[in-house]
Amino acid sequence: MPISVAGNNARERGFTLIELMIVIAIIGLASAVVVLALPDPRGRLTDEAARFAARTRAAHDLAVVGARPISVWVSEGGYGFDERQDGGWVAMAEKPLRVTRWSSGTRAVPSGATPRDRILFDSTGMADRPLDVTLTRSRESMVVHVGADGAVRIGG
Repeated sequence: MPISVAGNNARERGFTLIELMIVIAIIGLASAVVVLALPDPRGRLTDEAARFAARTRAAHDLAVVGARPISVWVSEGGYGFDERQDGGWVAMAEKPLRVTRWSSGTRAVPSGATPRDRILFDSTGMADRPLDVTLTRSRESMVVHVGADGAVRIGG
């Protein structure tokens, strides 16, 4: 008789294989939900497009306020702003308008035929031509449009 009592106590103290499998499945599902809910460490493509558009608009405003031409160049790897000094183009050193690389995985496709496209804002704020920059990352894409009138908008 004492043997059967000890056997019942041992069985009551342990977990069954089914219970362990259910707990592991719940932990797996919870882990998947957490991983899928984490934001992309590179940020959203929309944020990158908005940052580029804001800096381009700042360059436009600087051309008007400073009464001097400012150019914006865009390549697959990044973008930058130049100002006209002593008959040549010089990269701007101010922090918001420094040369900037796109975030990891982001690629830009300028509307021009060359890999590096440039537009120029004159002292009245007019651009020498319109420019569309398509930013792509994974399966997302977003267009930043710079009009001939100097207007900058996201979404075409």
